[in-house]
Amino acid sequence: MWEALAILLAGVAAGTINTVVGSGTLVTFPTLLALGFAPITANVSNNVGLVFGALSGAWGYRHELGGTRPLLVRLAPASVVGGVAGAVLLLRLPPRAFVAVVPVLIALALVLVVAQPRIAAATAARRERAGAAHPGAGPLAQSGTLLAGVYGGYFGAAQGVLMVGLLGTLLDETLQRINGIKNVLVAIVNGVATATFLIIAPGSVDWAAAGLIAVGAIGGGFVGARVGRRLPSSVLRGVIVVVGAVAIVRLVWPS
Repeated sequence: MWEALAILLAGVAAGTINTVVGSGTLVTFPTLLALGFAPITANVSNNVGLVFGALSGAWGYRHELGGTRPLLVRLAPASVVGGVAGAVLLLRLPPRAFVAVVPVLIALALVLVVAQPRIAAATAARRERAGAAHPGAGPLAQSGTLLAGVYGGYFGAAQGVLMVGLLGTLLDETLQRINGIKNVLVAIVNGVATATFLIIAPGSVDWAAAGLIAVGAIGGGFVGARVGRRLPSSVLRGVIVVVGAVAIVRLVWPS
């Protein structure tokens, strides 16, 4: 029961963090590893569970999303293709490749999480300088969204941070609206990656773990959309860095 409770609470935390900042995977993934799940099973089950949190977070940002439909129509196909490609890579590459690459990806994600305030400040400054001439969802934004989708389908920690930094630089939108767009695109990536997992390798999902994460992440998504923005960002980043470091140690020295 305590293991189930730990997974449920990790799902709540991840759903909240994903909606507010991104990188909630750095809570749920290490939790599953600590409870003895194999890395691939932990990653796939985590992705399946968090898709529901992404959907609830996107719904919570529905007011900020008003008028963004043209942008989403142009960017969503890149997220679909990227999410499928990342999921296929995860399932087709040997497990040892995942174990070797993921500590590096987690370390990169931690750097992005720590640097996120600077990224946001630089994004806002550049957008202010660009003014009305700021570019829209052109080929550069679509290409970046595609690459972020591949990363999200393969692993996904700090996918949201990547998208906020990228889209904040390339789109003429406020950061709150960009965060809403990010939530929709992350939901798309996680959704198509989940569908890919279920079609190609349904046995790779631990349904009990995925279900607990899903229940927690749904609640966390609403919490993040409503009150999560009031939480001290420094506290959230501190928690993410700690659990991410634990995940790296757990993967590099599993004994």
